[in-house]
Amino acid sequence: MPWLQLTFDTHKTHAETSAAMLEAAGALSVTFGDAGDEPQLEPGPGETPLWSHVSVSALFEDDAASQALLERLAAGLGEQMGAAPRIERIADQVWERVWLDEFRPTRFGERLWVCPHGQAPGAGDAVVVSLDPGLAFGTGHHATTAMCLEWLDGADLTGKRVLDFGCGSGILAIAAIKLGAANAVALDHDPQALEATRDNAAANAVAECIAIHSPEDLPEGDFDCVLANILAGPLVALAPKLIARLRPGGKLVLSGILAGQVESVRAAYADAIELDPTRMREDWAAITGTRKADQSP
Repeated sequence: MPWLQLTFDTHKTHAETSAAMLEAAGALSVTFGDAGDEPQLEPGPGETPLWSHVSVSALFEDDAASQALLERLAAGLGEQMGAAPRIERIADQVWERVWLDEFRPTRFGERLWVCPHGQAPGAGDAVVVSLDPGLAFGTGHHATTAMCLEWLDGADLTGKRVLDFGCGSGILAIAAIKLGAANAVALDHDPQALEATRDNAAANAVAECIAIHSPEDLPEGDFDCVLANILAGPLVALAPKLIARLRPGGKLVLSGILAGQVESVRAAYADAIELDPTRMREDWAAITGTRKADQSP
């Protein structure tokens, strides 16, 4: 089955916002590449590498509705950038291998690396998550995921029970297990995300430690850490449910939040969670905190 691909070049300061817009429009995946033949050097701790000029590619289903949508998107983007984006039809599976050509081992924090299958970071003490995301995109290169991975790298997860709500590729649940968590529950509404998480957990030899479910099948019990890297609206709506599943003293990590949405999300959790200062990267925020011992949701 062929796919429709929309491709355009932009400055790195606009890449994440463009990706969010395309995903909201229905893109099955959004990938970044080098638009200027610029080498991607090994990042330092806390850095998420991105080329100065980024080639953004978005995949859509090959049908008449998607064709019309891409033509509207191309017209709007063309007016903003002064150059029309490219629309092309590409064969099935080609896009995945092209994406992997650009995906390199990347460090998050001090120990944690995310690497394509078959590639190693070259650091003897590295904690490695091997990833091949398929259609459920989530490699750590998006600012929201990067902030969650960096938080996990700095947390004491030894023996902890973790909930990854909106797991995507499973990257956060897998990273948590690799960093010492005893077990994790990974939830997502998207069957493709559940399949990708299952495949990636098996490839990382942690499948026996991760229970994979749709949200309505969330197992009973409290969690030591709750991660939700989704969107601000669902985070606000889910606040009572997520708080209720976090034990007193447990850690909460929320991301997928745009700068203008921070206050509404913080307000939804402030009564039950002792919130840390908001972390920002580009236009995106991560909110973390600890469940209060003397409060109930």
